[in-house]
Amino acid sequence: MAERELIDKDKLVLRGLQFHGFHGVKSEEKTLGQKFVVDVDAWMDLSVAGETDSISDTVSYTDIYGIAKDVIEGPSRNLLEAVAHRIASNALLKFPQISAMRVKVGKPHVAVQGIVDYLGVEILSLGLAIQACKD
Repeated sequence: MAERELIDKDKLVLRGLQFHGFHGVKSEEKTLGQKFVVDVDAWMDLSVAGETDSISDTVSYTDIYGIAKDVIEGPSRNLLEAVAHRIASNALLKFPQISAMRVKVGKPHVAVQGIVDYLGVEILSLGLAIQACKD
């Protein structure tokens, strides 16, 4: 499924999640830690939940929040790419009804010569059912 095909599809949206973690390649990042900001889009069919008004017919925002929190506050990784990938793959494994995830991880406090809001990465991961169709 191409990213363009996802644009008009249903999705859960989590924005501006903030956690303290110890990711990065510099020793200071691993010992002092820093703030990370996470945005998540989780594509899935929300029509049944819209009809039934039942939490059992969707994925709870708090469950996805918890996955992001566990990864950011968990074991140190060198690259934000690895952090974002871990968030997406953990959520896709736990919730097979999610067809794709976009995860953005940003570092607001980076040692660069200039003013920035944050530097980071954004990945798009396809769900297991979609991956199986491609294989």
